[in-house]
Amino acid sequence: KAEREVRVEDEIGSQDPLGFYAPLNLCADGNQEKFDRLRYVELKHGRISMLAFVGNLVTRAGLHLPGSIDLDGNGFDSFPDGTAALIGPDAIPGAGFAQIFLLVGALETLVMKDVAGTAEFPGDFRNGALDFGWDTFGPDTQARKRGIELNNGRAAMIGILGLMVHEQIPGNPVVGFGFQNAYEAYN
Repeated sequence: KAEREVRVEDEIGSQDPLGFYAPLNLCADGNQEKFDRLRYVELKHGRISMLAFVGNLVTRAGLHLPGSIDLDGNGFDSFPDGTAALIGPDAIPGAGFAQIFLLVGALETLVMKDVAGTAEFPGDFRNGALDFGWDTFGPDTQARKRGIELNNGRAAMIGILGLMVHEQIPGNPVVGFGFQNAYEAYN
């Protein structure tokens, strides 16, 4: 089987000021399949990180889902924000964590993939159903939007890691003074 070669310098995400940045040289051999797999994983982790970062900010602002998180009547706001919601003395129960894990696993294996085989690029999960006007954009706009998503995902990966690390430093606010209860201050 002949392997396709990739010119990583020409791929989306190879942008100024860094150009193509690969400190581990994982794509030095120019293998297109390996590059596409790594790009898919980068996009997936970027999308998850964007959700995690915004979710962290939203819950720290005091916004939580209404209703109960368990059959005992505990509300979503009765558990701590951030990493403390998953680990620690006041974390959600193990059964709740298992449900989150199973939901993510189901999404990963059943939903978030190219089931129709019509993906135009790594991470394209439209599957002929969801479009939201993507096909109305020209090639330059599509490339720009894909680059924006990639860079936002990269920033979110660093951002959520920073929030998680900062949360573990004793006596330090995660986001800043006053932001954690901003919602209560205005309502």
